[in-house]
Parts: sequence; C-alpha cells; structure tokens
Amino acid sequence: MLNLPRLRILSEVVRCGSFSAAADTLGYTQSAVSQAVARLEAEAGTQLLVRERRGVRATAVGAVLLAHAETILAQVKTAEDEIAALLGVRGGRLRMASFQSAGSTLVPKAIAAFRRQHPEVELSLEEGEPEEIAPLLRAGELDLALLFEFPGQEHHFEGLTKVELIQDPLWVALAVEHPLARKHNLTLGELRDEDWIQTSSQSACARHIVELCRGAGFEPRVCFQSDDYDTVQGLVAARVGVALVPRLALSRRQPGLVVRGLAPHNPARRVFAATDPAAGRLPAAAVMLALLAQRARTFAAGAQQ
Repeated sequence: MLNLPRLRILSEVVRCGSFSAAADTLGYTQSAVSQAVARLEAEAGTQLLVRERRGVRATAVGAVLLAHAETILAQVKTAEDEIAALLGVRGGRLRMASFQSAGSTLVPKAIAAFRRQHPEVELSLEEGEPEEIAPLLRAGELDLALLFEFPGQEHHFEGLTKVELIQDPLWVALAVEHPLARKHNLTLGELRDEDWIQTSSQSACARHIVELCRGAGFEPRVCFQSDDYDTVQGLVAARVGVALVPRLALSRRQPGLVVRGLAPHNPARRVFAATDPAAGRLPAAAVMLALLAQRARTFAAGAQQ
C-alpha cells in the first residue's frame, strides 16, 4: 500500500523542482526526502522521478500517481478539517439567516440534526431576502447565510465564501383548469397574454422573471405581487394569473395548482451557503454546512423522483 506521508513528500519534490528545496519547505533533511522517495518507488514498483540538470520531473507513471495523490491528499485534508470542526464544537453560538423558501425546506431538518448533536451551541435564525442578509453577514452580525443568485448576478455577493447547495429551477404554475395545463412543457411566448403574479418588483426573482419575459419579446402584465409563495400559489389556483415559482417554494403544493416545465429548459437560481472569510469560519458553521449540504442532496433526490 502506498504511504500517505511519502506521497506528500513526492508531491512537494515535484512542486519545488528539487530534493533540497522540498527538504527546506518540509523541514526535513535532503537525505530523508531522498529515502522517502526511494521507498515510495519501491512500493510503486517503478521509477517515479527523473533527475535532470535543471531539477526533477515526474515520469509518466509518477505523473499519474501525482494526479491521484492530489485528489487523495485533498480528501484527507477535508476529512481532517471536518473532524477538527466536530471536535471543536463545544459551545458558543451560531447566528444564521435564510431566505423564506430555503428556510422552510432545507434549514429545519439541518437545525434539528445540529441541535441533537450539539445541544450546547446557541442557534439563532433570521429570515430575509439575500440583498438584506448579505450586508449583515459582511458586518459580522451573522455567521452563516443561505442566499441565492441567478446567472449574471454573481457579482452581488463578491468577497463571500460560497458553498453551493442546490440548483433551484423555476416552474410554470397554472390553475388545473387552465387551457395550457394540458401541456407538459410551455414556452414563455405562450404566456405573453396572461396576467402574472410574482414577488415584489424589487426582489431578485421578480427582476429575473421580467428579464426572461423581455428576452422572449414581451413585458409581463403583473397584476398581483406577494413575497409569500403560499399566497402566490393560492392566487394561481384561483385562476387569477400564472407565475414562475422556484422548486423550493413548491414543497407544499396547494390544491387546484399544476406545475409545468419551461422549454427549452427551466431557468434556475443557484442556492448556496455563505460565510465571510474576513471573520473566519466557526467550527459550528462547518458542521452546519455539512448538514445543509446533506439536506440539499436529499431534497434534490426527492424532487427528481
């Protein structure tokens, strides 16, 4: 079996270009580095390095091994970080915030699991739109935030450390009696003459939907606005209008409502957890990130069934 510490040494020798430079970086003697590489070559059963006048380079086999070694070492580092985070969660607090539809789907079970594992940590949760939450995160008033962005909006959250959780597609919501409900997929052009229901005009979702409609050659006739997706669903089910609704907001679908795909593909928002690198990541935040990622995978698998 290949030895992990010796893989690290091999990687450093190739990165530095010489045994002596790698020894200086690692704090070893040059003899120790040479012996480690020799033993690794014995384990691999072949030469891994070529010593040239200008330094050291990997052989073809060495290059293959290094490619795998980088992945292995990165995975080991991730495991070490997660273990350290788990061992470091001994108290304190974790201040979180989320937008509404993620707060009602991804967050509750993650919080419940966290509290079972670490009841001594004080948790708090606020709710708001991403543009409201992000400044609080940057100001140090939050430790972890769930945010979303549409393509082209990535600059809104520059400087934050992002961990993607899920791609959240928008679906066409129609009353079950609507003539277009018989179709499995619709185009925006087929909805140009409809009354529209959407979130408040300044919200990121509403702005993106208006841009999509304009791209399809029309201005949506927005008749009602609500930032409560249950209200949006109720209005659609009552045949007041149509709407584009994120999948996260459809976990509780109201009677009388159907959802249809949007051709050629459903637009989607990227949902991610964010921390401020300037403040450093709390051990508790690392644990919560892992739980949120697990919950997002479970939700995505269920949504595809």
